[in-house]
Amino acid sequence: MAELKTTQQEEAPLQKFDWKRLFNYTWVVENIPFFLFLAFLAVLYIYNGHMADKLTRKIAVTEKNIRELQYEYKSVKSEVIYRSKASELVRAVEPLGLKELSKPPVVLGKTPATEGQN
Repeated sequence: MAELKTTQQEEAPLQKFDWKRLFNYTWVVENIPFFLFLAFLAVLYIYNGHMADKLTRKIAVTEKNIRELQYEYKSVKSEVIYRSKASELVRAVEPLGLKELSKPPVVLGKTPATEGQN
């Protein structure tokens, strides 16, 4: 029986840890710079998360604008290609009184006699 009491008395201090001794006033005061550093890191971490969210939203808006501009570019390009066809150009200038040439244009300033004199 005496042996049982001695082993229980030896185990009791190991089981109960005095937290007040560890976290006393002087320890807290000595570690204030470390606590401030941890607080700064926490603020920096939160700020970084907010900036990442903001950047993600900005990227999404920019991608949407790019898609809209691509659609506009494709539609304008097809319109230009359609209007630049010869048949469409003839229809567009008809109201102005212009007609398509039936014979080749005449070059002014050069006559057959003066061509060989250069």
